[in-house]
Amino acid sequence: MILLTRLKDAVKARWPALRLRSILIGVLLFTALMPGLGAIFLRVYENVLVRQTEAELIAQAAVYDAAFDLAWPGSKPPPVPPPTDNDPNESYRRDDATAEPYFTPEALTIDLNTMPILSQRPQPIASPQPPDAEAQVAARAIAPLIEQSRRTTLASALILDARGTVLSDGPLQGRSYAFLPEVQSAINGRSQSVLRRRGDYAPRYSFEVLSRASAIRVHYARPIKLGDRTVGVLLLSRSPRALFRGIYDDLGKIALGFGIILAVIIGLAGLLSRAIAKPIEQLTEVSAQVGRHLGRGGSEVPPTPATATIEIRALFDNFRRMAVAIDLRSRYLRDFAAAMSHEFKTPLTGIRGVLELLDEHGDTMSAEERRRFIANAEGDAERLSRLVARLLELARADMADEGEGVSTPLADPVHRIADAGSGENFRVEVVLDAEMPTVQVPADVLETVLTTLVENSRQAGATRVMISATTAGEGHLDLQVADDGPGIPPHDRTRLFEPFFTTKRANGGTGLGLPIARSLLANSGASIDYVDDGRGACFRLRLKRNGVV
Repeated sequence: MILLTRLKDAVKARWPALRLRSILIGVLLFTALMPGLGAIFLRVYENVLVRQTEAELIAQAAVYDAAFDLAWPGSKPPPVPPPTDNDPNESYRRDDATAEPYFTPEALTIDLNTMPILSQRPQPIASPQPPDAEAQVAARAIAPLIEQSRRTTLASALILDARGTVLSDGPLQGRSYAFLPEVQSAINGRSQSVLRRRGDYAPRYSFEVLSRASAIRVHYARPIKLGDRTVGVLLLSRSPRALFRGIYDDLGKIALGFGIILAVIIGLAGLLSRAIAKPIEQLTEVSAQVGRHLGRGGSEVPPTPATATIEIRALFDNFRRMAVAIDLRSRYLRDFAAAMSHEFKTPLTGIRGVLELLDEHGDTMSAEERRRFIANAEGDAERLSRLVARLLELARADMADEGEGVSTPLADPVHRIADAGSGENFRVEVVLDAEMPTVQVPADVLETVLTTLVENSRQAGATRVMISATTAGEGHLDLQVADDGPGIPPHDRTRLFEPFFTTKRANGGTGLGLPIARSLLANSGASIDYVDDGRGACFRLRLKRNGVV
């Protein structure tokens, strides 16, 4: 585990910084080259060349076999009938046009990756018996055919009798190849292909080391049968096309295919770049602008590219909403800091003034004057204390996370506030239906907000507060808090939810009650607004509701 961790750390330390476009092009290029690399290094293409050589030797041997059969001088047995349709071991198919059976081509057996490569074919040994006379006559008859074919195909061909003795004219005539495994297989009636090393092989170029077929020859032994009797053996061999020779022969096709693949890769890379890399670069640039122009505007997110993927489009939309939210929040914090410094400056200035007066003129003041100045300082200190407490409440409201799954019966907190708020010369009335849906706002949040609204009405001089509820479309419920007080002047209504705005500063108002109420409700997906009903002050709480209880 430690070694794996160290290896990861070493790789991370040396990992180069790559652009997304470079990664896309590299991945596409590697993916496109994998079939070609596999064809070379896994010898797929080379194996095809060797098997093609085996197929050509089988075709030549079939022709020589037919010619040998025709040139046989003695009596010939009748041909072996083809197997019937019921034979499970049949090796033929039926021609649909003539309804005559015909034999299938001989199956290829060579696999360059798994077949062993035998040593170079040795020289034949002396035969203890003379060649078969009838086979000798047939071999001489087809010798011109073999010679003419060899000049074109470059394939070596020897004819052996049924005991493995060479019948072809030349220095090997009369000698025996019966000890070769492929010849023994053919004598027993089965064709066999083997791979043997080339004795005259000498590498001509450095890349030839990648080719396994350059140093081998394909050897094929086929029995010559008359009826069901083996009367001879055809022993053919030829060197396959080397790997790079085959590539050179198909160079035009390979170059055309590579060019098409490269063009497709460039097109795909360009498309992916426009769909992924370029939009990400735009978002990177805009995110830097958002940091530089925080709270001052000027960080507009560019339009979503039409070629962007669905995920990138969603990222653009989310980033656009985030940029707007950050900009609004930063402006809010800037304005909030300015207002807070103003609110704190006034009482602090009063306290400092009192301290300076007491320091400079305390000895000459009367007891009455000192008590009056100290009372003023205590009042300013009390205001500072209230401001700090309300600011803490506002911070908690902004940072609160109510979570999901909240279900509060609306009647309970409303009736508790009505009972607690009602008193002499001040009534809180509740008008709710018998069956009300539960809402997705915690009970303590509702009580805090309703307490703030009721206390504001009391301080404004109202004698009666009405709390009522109505449904507001699917999934919402409106809770209205209206009083019979003097109401709020039109020029003050737009600033009701601004921090520190209050018309009761002389009475100790901090101007933070309604901003705290709005923040608490916003964390539960609810909202609060002022509604002009033409009478007193009226606030509407729009709450998310659950099912009916």
